[in-house]
Amino acid sequence: MKTQVAIIGGGPSGLLLSQLLHTRGIESVVLERKTRDYVLGRIRAGVLEQGLVKLMEEAGCADRLHAEGILHDGTLISYGDEMFRVDFTEHTGTPVVVYGQTEVTRDLYAARAALDATTLHEVDAVQIHGADSDSPAVSFVHAGREQRLDCDYIAGCDGFHGVSRNTIPATLRSEFERVYPFGWLGLLAQTPPVSDELIYACHQRGFALCSMRNPQLSRYYLQVPLQDSPEKWSDQAFWDELRRRIPATAAESLVTGASIEKSIAPLRSFVAEPMRWGRLFLCGDAAHIVPPTGAKGLNLAASDVYYLSQALQRHYLDHDDQGIAEYSATALSRVWKAERFSWSMTRLLHRFADESDFDARMQQAELEYLESSTAAQTALAENYIGLPY
Repeated sequence: MKTQVAIIGGGPSGLLLSQLLHTRGIESVVLERKTRDYVLGRIRAGVLEQGLVKLMEEAGCADRLHAEGILHDGTLISYGDEMFRVDFTEHTGTPVVVYGQTEVTRDLYAARAALDATTLHEVDAVQIHGADSDSPAVSFVHAGREQRLDCDYIAGCDGFHGVSRNTIPATLRSEFERVYPFGWLGLLAQTPPVSDELIYACHQRGFALCSMRNPQLSRYYLQVPLQDSPEKWSDQAFWDELRRRIPATAAESLVTGASIEKSIAPLRSFVAEPMRWGRLFLCGDAAHIVPPTGAKGLNLAASDVYYLSQALQRHYLDHDDQGIAEYSATALSRVWKAERFSWSMTRLLHRFADESDFDARMQQAELEYLESSTAAQTALAENYIGLPY
């Protein structure tokens, strides 16, 4: 097999990159380790920056997003029983869109099916060859047969545990990590959301988040110890604890129901540098992880896709390799800003086991300042809606 761009990973970033390249007449093949149903079954975040929305438009995949996505002009933040609103549109002129990552992936898959584009699922034993040469290739096993995909470039969109990042020699790769001592217990329920906008709750018992996927599908989170398991939490125990952590007005209007899905996600901040080695490029979770507090995971992957798709278009259409040469530095500049924001939101809203009384007072003072300061709210809004590409 031969193509121009081999894309390892059939999640939203790999699929979006392939669609964007296709609109410019650039060939690609997507290799995915899991089944299509597995990829679509993953429950992920659902807050989209306008930058990602525009990329979906360019890819020709935004019709359902515009029809079903919910514009959010702001968000609610509570501490104790106090609650205030940060108005994104007032401070930046830009809203975010609530539309589940699963739905983004579904739309991208539908577009690929319409094009009859090549996506191979259940691909095993993936290996990258010659990434630092002029003749890179990817070998793999598919349907019990060993195969080789020759290509011009390789995009590693295969996540934190994929092969792409570790293909870059350890002597040339630097990794930066912060692992947080807690996780998020998430519950999905077929119930109307408790609020029209997200509620970020800081409470002495721990953080909570009230979010949604659509007007009849809610997603809630609780900060829990890493050693907890979803089985430890009955639905009733989850709802009772959520009511304790959100303001009384919200707790009184909370509609509960049986969980559709319940899981615990660990939190970490992680960055690998560089994001390019020869003809191999890293995108999304293959290069960086953010805690979900700032809603930056999928959106940060989208900005990588933007920079890489632009670089490849310049190469193939304009015979200009400046974008390729600058890809890593350009992407990492935005990555670190998003890491900073996600880290700061996590520090602002969570309780840490080793924090002192002084730390707790500083957290409260920071929240009170955010509530009262236009400048502080503008800074939060600018970062939340997404820094420009």
